[in-house]
Amino acid sequence: MRLVVVGNGMAGSRLVSEVRARDKDIDVTVLGAETWQPYNRVLLSNVLAGTSGPDQVRMLDASWYADHDVTAVFGDEVVQIDRDTKSVITASGRREPYDVLVLATGSEAVVPPIPGAERAVAFRTLDDCTAILAAAGVARSAVVVGGGLLGVEAARGLAGRGLPVTLLHLAGHLMERQLDPEAGLVLGETLAELGVRTRTGVTVTEVLGDESGPTGVRLADGEVVDGDLVIMACGVRPLAGLARDAGLEVERGVVVDDELRTDDPSIYAIGECAQHAGTVYGLVAPAWEQAAIVADLVTGTDKNARYRGSRLVTRLKAKSVELAAMGETHVDEGADKSTEVVRFSHRARGTYRKLVIRDGRLVGAILLGETTAVGTLTQLYDRGGPLPGDRAGLLFPGLSSAAPVADSPVRMPDSARVCQCNNVTKGQIRACWESGARDADAVAAVTRATTGCGTCREAVEGIVGWLCEQEGVSA
Repeated sequence: MRLVVVGNGMAGSRLVSEVRARDKDIDVTVLGAETWQPYNRVLLSNVLAGTSGPDQVRMLDASWYADHDVTAVFGDEVVQIDRDTKSVITASGRREPYDVLVLATGSEAVVPPIPGAERAVAFRTLDDCTAILAAAGVARSAVVVGGGLLGVEAARGLAGRGLPVTLLHLAGHLMERQLDPEAGLVLGETLAELGVRTRTGVTVTEVLGDESGPTGVRLADGEVVDGDLVIMACGVRPLAGLARDAGLEVERGVVVDDELRTDDPSIYAIGECAQHAGTVYGLVAPAWEQAAIVADLVTGTDKNARYRGSRLVTRLKAKSVELAAMGETHVDEGADKSTEVVRFSHRARGTYRKLVIRDGRLVGAILLGETTAVGTLTQLYDRGGPLPGDRAGLLFPGLSSAAPVADSPVRMPDSARVCQCNNVTKGQIRACWESGARDADAVAAVTRATTGCGTCREAVEGIVGWLCEQEGVSA
């Protein structure tokens, strides 16, 4: 069987490795538009902040493809799917036949169609990141347009390099998809202490400057915000044009069923380009879940594998800013009498915690500031199990014996999911340790824990350290 994967980003490269882990004989070709070897896009904010280099976010190197008998083509974009001959055609004219085709084309940055937009830099790819870093080295101040997850990460990263940053956002508060207004306010105040000036409820109508670069932006009311580096972080849209041109069903993304097949049974779609049950997921964990299911199906490992959607946990990856949001975070408490909301806010300390409970089960949460409760709440959200009666104990682990302290390794059940991106449990980490893994890197090599967004690394290190301590061995 000839398997062709279009897109060698986080979804495509993961699919290829999942397929090879199950079957050594399938003929596999992966075609990527970028010249870079696959890299972890989630960690680009670390590159921007200077805590990681480009080499440290790489996922697979060239030797891996050779060692695993995978044909990998970099920098040659697929421009056409010929469904009649079951082949794809690249920009260079290469024609690659397939028996099974998987679209993992990802998404592209949204750049508003405003005058001077070409003077700004998007924040989406490693090339974008490289361009931003080059400009930041000589810039006097920066403007980031867009206060969603990427915009906040970009603003914090640049501020961490000592660059004055103004963050401009159209909505009334930051990260409005994940956060309620009060949490957005607390986040803005936290960023202000770190050197980011935030303006919400404003519309950018023009990027000012000349052939030498930007000088700032103009707002709808005529005000000019200065900045000789302008970054656009206005969201992303699925790259579905290739599928649309081939006559496949496309709405917001490429429409797929529970097998992640399109309306052509020979073609699958996964990751940010795919739309399942009306939802396009923009996070890495769902893409990797989908990759595993398609790998099961195309190799025959599990012909009954099905994708039922993902429960999302959003983690902000910005130094000195701890944030996790999951599930339903927006509730009309006046109209919705069936929902219980428990919250705690301490703006002076940059702390905000909110639980959304329905029928005695956690359906949503926001944790901003010191987030020791995140492990416990993520497990309760994932499992949908009943909550203890002491709600305050959930917000403040350790203060009440009624609340499970899942963040403590000794009280964390083996079934607890530690790495959300790769679905790795404490039990799997224990098994790795028992097989000789004595640090987080060794655990990652076997389970891939910590290789997604990276926010679970401290928890993995804590579990490994605790196991070493219990058994009296050296880490």
